[in-house]
Amino acid sequence: MASSLQRIICIFFLVFSTSAQTAEIDSVTPRGVILEDSLHQLNAIINDRIQEGVDNANKWQSGFGTLPKEGSCNEEILYRELRKSIFGTLTASWGLKGYSLDKQLRILLADKSYSLSLKDSIYRDINYIEGFSLNLKELSDIVNIDGHLIGLDKIGHFFAEGWEYFEQTNENDKTLIQAIQWGQDQEAGNFGYATTGIFSYADLVANFNGWRFWSNVLHTKDDPLKNGFANFFASSYISCNIQILNSIRSRKIIRKWSIKQKFDLMDYLDGAWDEGNNCVSFNNPIIEEKVMARINTTKPDFKCPYIEKECSKARDKYGKYAKYILHPACITVK
Repeated sequence: MASSLQRIICIFFLVFSTSAQTAEIDSVTPRGVILEDSLHQLNAIINDRIQEGVDNANKWQSGFGTLPKEGSCNEEILYRELRKSIFGTLTASWGLKGYSLDKQLRILLADKSYSLSLKDSIYRDINYIEGFSLNLKELSDIVNIDGHLIGLDKIGHFFAEGWEYFEQTNENDKTLIQAIQWGQDQEAGNFGYATTGIFSYADLVANFNGWRFWSNVLHTKDDPLKNGFANFFASSYISCNIQILNSIRSRKIIRKWSIKQKFDLMDYLDGAWDEGNNCVSFNNPIIEEKVMARINTTKPDFKCPYIEKECSKARDKYGKYAKYILHPACITVK
């Protein structure tokens, strides 16, 4: 009977829940595993995709006459093509963008990542009722990025949910705090408690930093983690520049998008992206008891925050936003 019920639940949510494709990670078991740093390769992948997005945006503008007025560039097309290229998808809006990117990166970084099945993880005792999404798919992989153990799902959050934050503040007139609160609601619902039984504060950190990235693509908003002087002199990733030779030939001003600076994940990443430092919370005491029992068996000396100084750095870095995106244990640790 129980087995039949589990199958029914699986089928129902596979059909009706896109959140069934959100990923979790085990940040405890890989402690002590030596992994090659993935930073350089990951930056190269993202910069190649950003270049592809810029090139495609310029092709659309020149090929279909989509310039909104003489001499300007089309921002809507740029953002659309950037999302398509970064997520490696045919559309900018439909589908599970963050999860898709996560899955692609698991393949591209397979020789540098740590892959662990659910049945060997600290979450193996969470049943279908407690965390149906967790039991429907594999865990995301762990990579070493500049000494931090980060789940590749965080890169998906950075770009996908970061875009959602950006769209809310850029198009829907929401404040950044309101966008963060939307992210909290997602973790408490579709992306967390309701589907996996787990609430990830590291996801919220990745989301927040993703907003910073999208806000600096064209520097449409100041970075709240920088002072006024730094923001004044900050450079966007992409700019709309006059093409002198093409303008002379056409006898009118021609502009196109150009990359001004390369993407570097270390402009955003820190120890709070690591769930071993920025702890997860659990939907109920039963789930927490099961996971803690596995942690005590797998790594008896583990405690969260694992590296306390990373929490101190994160508190200083995020300032007034820390209370929204850091686990209480990360905020209060000395």
